Amino acid sequence: MFFVVFQIILFLVILLLLVKPLGLYMAKVYQGNRTFMSPVMEPVERLIYRLSNVHSNQEMDWKTYAVAMLIFNFAGLILVYLVQRLQGILPLNPNGLPAVSPDLAFNTAVSFATNTNWQSYSGETTMSYFTQMLALGVQNFVSAAAGMATLLPLIRAFVRHSANTVGNFWVDMTRSVLYVLLPLSLILAIALVSQGVVQTFNHTQTVQTVQAATGTAGAAAGEQQEIAVGPAASQVAIKQLGTNGGGFFNVNSSHPFENPTPLSNFLEVLAILLIPAALCYTFGRMAGDTRQGWALLAVMTIIFAVMLTVSVWAEQSGNPVLTKIGVDQSVSELQSGGNMEGKEMRFGIANSALWATATTAASNGSVNAMHDSFTPLGGLVPMWMIELGEVIYGGVGSGLYGMLAFVIIAVFIAGLMIGRTPEYLGKKIEGYEMKMASIMVLIPIAFVLIGTAFALALPSARAAIFNPGPHGFSEVLYAFSSASNNNGSAFAGLGTNTPFYNVTLGIAMLFGRYWLAIPALAIAGSLVKKKKVPITPGTLPTHNMLFILWLITVIIIVGALSFFPALSLGPIVEQLMLPG
Repeated sequence: MFFVVFQIILFLVILLLLVKPLGLYMAKVYQGNRTFMSPVMEPVERLIYRLSNVHSNQEMDWKTYAVAMLIFNFAGLILVYLVQRLQGILPLNPNGLPAVSPDLAFNTAVSFATNTNWQSYSGETTMSYFTQMLALGVQNFVSAAAGMATLLPLIRAFVRHSANTVGNFWVDMTRSVLYVLLPLSLILAIALVSQGVVQTFNHTQTVQTVQAATGTAGAAAGEQQEIAVGPAASQVAIKQLGTNGGGFFNVNSSHPFENPTPLSNFLEVLAILLIPAALCYTFGRMAGDTRQGWALLAVMTIIFAVMLTVSVWAEQSGNPVLTKIGVDQSVSELQSGGNMEGKEMRFGIANSALWATATTAASNGSVNAMHDSFTPLGGLVPMWMIELGEVIYGGVGSGLYGMLAFVIIAVFIAGLMIGRTPEYLGKKIEGYEMKMASIMVLIPIAFVLIGTAFALALPSARAAIFNPGPHGFSEVLYAFSSASNNNGSAFAGLGTNTPFYNVTLGIAMLFGRYWLAIPALAIAGSLVKKKKVPITPGTLPTHNMLFILWLITVIIIVGALSFFPALSLGPIVEQLMLPG
């Protein structure tokens, strides 16, 4: 247990130590200041603007910014769809994979355009190298950059006053790719290759097995196995850093070619939270008060640490059902003990629970263990992390603007309680901002619950549930929670590669992304026009421990009130049904 605690503390310490340097660097990038990357990237940046006919010195109002973001994202969606449908005749397809079906192509195109990366398919047997790289890999960069770009107008709105413009979408997105995502991905990809993550254009390899299919040692003569390979390291790097998620291989980051060593596991899970955490410092730096950024990071880290503790405890305690049938779940020299169903022996409980909590906190969705095999309480943790709105770190950019929606709500409620006009960073929070923030919070909730209800009401959708009772309900609830909040992970055990789930989950992903991004930009457009209000003795401090606890309370209450009835029908009742 000491080693488990040490691993988690070490992870959090390294993450927090990296927040300030990366956050400061990103603040300089977005403020147009010179950085150590400028000599390399500035000529490339200017060339991109010249070829695209972008005037980098011309800013946009929030509506123009939103239109630019939507046009770019939907153009990418159409491109990904077409590449999949034409996959059979396109190059870099050494395994001769056919075109992807229309409903799956739609679901995948929406998934990658919205930074969700929900996958209803096995990557190595469905997508060619060309599709993985040109369609999915490119979207991993630009969908992440679009989320970061959407955050920036909201930050500028708190800094500027009596203005109309919030920035230039094309500049913000280009800088996010060139100065942040591309260099970090290159470093991580090289590190992963050094650990054994595959990066090749060779076709599937045929190898001689060590054992026969029956598992009898020494009877392997003539036995052969097909092993999928491909350009995985480059895809893994950006899918982690961009909180995209998914995986090059079907079993994701539990695959030894995608995550082969303890070091690769550590680097990949660190990459999930790195940029979202650092953006909190970027926010404080650009807003002129770093205490505000640290306060938001504290809220995220406190909730994350508590939920991670619950997950580790639940999984380390073991599964009573397995104990009842005689499975030894005690700690020994040969195993880490606890509920090891669905987990890699080389990762154990701590690394599996850490990844599950981090990937659902940060809207990443990649996995190194099957959440479907967690204990009911252990599975409740990643499900509820998603249902909190993906604001506990959240996706790159999207997590922080989602958190700022909760800040607006918390400040508004606090203002009503003390009888003062709500303010945040010198800007009055009024009815319009509150309406937009409410939309940002309520839209994912509505699509989760409505989508789950439809899936359970239709016989064709229920036919895809392979586990009866509360656990099957949890699988459906998790699927719509993941799609509507743009996470991308799955409980598994649910047959989602059907027209119903491909279409409905695709629609949920679209609304979960853009019905949050547009209200966030609308808030930015409203706040940027307002004058700054001077700080007075009656101004509510938003950087101290009292406000941190208040904000945590608001987030937890919204999550509890919204999903407690549904969770009661799934993981909670399943936990109560376990044998004593």
